[in-house]
Amino acid sequence: MPANRRRPSAQRGAAVMTNTTSPAPHALPPDTRGPHSRRLGLIAVVVTFGGLLFGYDTGVVNGALDPLTADLGLTPLTEGIVVSNLVFGAAFGAMTGGVLSDRYGRRHNILLLSLVFMLGTVGCVLAPSWQVLALFRFVLGLAVGGASATVPVYLAEIAPAERRGGIVTRNELMIVVGQFSAFVINAIIFSIWGETAWIWRVMLLVALLPAIALFVGMLRLPESPRWLVTRGRDEEALAVLSQIRTTERAQAEIAEVHRLAEEERAAKTAGAVDLRVRWVRLLILIGAGLGICQQFTGINSVMYYGTQLLGDAGFSNNSAIIANTLNGAFSVIGVSVGLSMINKIKRRTMMLGGFTLTTTFHLLVGLSAMLIPEGSTKAWFILVFVVLFVFSMQATIGPLVWLILSEMFPLKIRSLAIGISIFVLWIANALVALGFPPVVKALGISNTFLAFAAFGVLAIAFIATCVPETKDRSLEELEDDFRTRYA
Repeated sequence: MPANRRRPSAQRGAAVMTNTTSPAPHALPPDTRGPHSRRLGLIAVVVTFGGLLFGYDTGVVNGALDPLTADLGLTPLTEGIVVSNLVFGAAFGAMTGGVLSDRYGRRHNILLLSLVFMLGTVGCVLAPSWQVLALFRFVLGLAVGGASATVPVYLAEIAPAERRGGIVTRNELMIVVGQFSAFVINAIIFSIWGETAWIWRVMLLVALLPAIALFVGMLRLPESPRWLVTRGRDEEALAVLSQIRTTERAQAEIAEVHRLAEEERAAKTAGAVDLRVRWVRLLILIGAGLGICQQFTGINSVMYYGTQLLGDAGFSNNSAIIANTLNGAFSVIGVSVGLSMINKIKRRTMMLGGFTLTTTFHLLVGLSAMLIPEGSTKAWFILVFVVLFVFSMQATIGPLVWLILSEMFPLKIRSLAIGISIFVLWIANALVALGFPPVVKALGISNTFLAFAAFGVLAIAFIATCVPETKDRSLEELEDDFRTRYA
């Protein structure tokens, strides 16, 4: 049943009776400001260093690819392997990261990921051949994928419902800050030492600093209170919530999580067993669909190959690497604008508006490449429309997909379900990463972006008919509602 359509009340009541007859969740006390708010903000800053690393490690290859290719003698095939290996690693990292996060805790998993980030970075920097580099890019991908599955869950579970949108999407802001930082650092390093064969190693080495900061910071942070409750560690969970809520609010939230846990036990739902339940499977399919829709906007074709794309459009090599920094800058601006709107507009409305904008700019890029004669005018038109596409994507679809995935799954399988959804997201990402260069070579910029536009139309239909609204609802309320409407 489409997520935006409700059953008649009699059917909803019958569905509830099949699971539990417990009452609807009580209203929680308001989230008032105080010293606990500053503590919550500090936690969010430290945890989102995982997003910063995600962004830097995926974006750094954009400018490092040319000197890397020259130094290690890459062919087009091995170049594609080196670039996409991180993405394939991320797909498996999302799956294993979700499972480890559920088993050992969100904080424990983020600490482990920070060590994997360090190992992967050092391995890439010291790689003597493209084969070793590809191996450690895969290791880095495990960390990137694990962070993409774990950090949003941790943020969603420590955030009050009223502020969850803004706090979870800080991770998306840090991702694009990481990509923008990679583009700017690459441009600076290339302008100074561009003729040095090993300069790509310095570009990659910079990622070691935020990995160390993430590890040190996480040593002082608490575990997710909701995860602690699922392990029967109620006193620890209340102690954590008391650091980031008022006392009254902390006690009310603990009671709410307990209420849901009792319903889950009554329904015999626990971990992967829930995958046998129809409504859970449907939600996971929707989550996977969201990941596919996000990636087939083609955003990462720009973030991975933006310099080459602008070169194909008509810019010189030096101009292309500088112009590419605009994509990073407008990513940051876009996410900042999205953060200011995300708690004011319904998720589905904002998502539909985002896909409408990105599809429009896909059409404009395709038509510009098709109709404008070769020359600087054509290059500038393509640059402007690509930058506007990046801005629209990062202001809407980019943060919203991660936010909705962090909100829509049942507590006990939240990380597992997000891991499955993000595995599909990363596989779609990998297909774009592998396919974009040969597709552009075979079809040209015009037909490639027109194909993205066609997929955008399909995505709009999917969002309109299948994706649920999650704004201003507690994680526990959402589970109750999903169980009812999809039963």
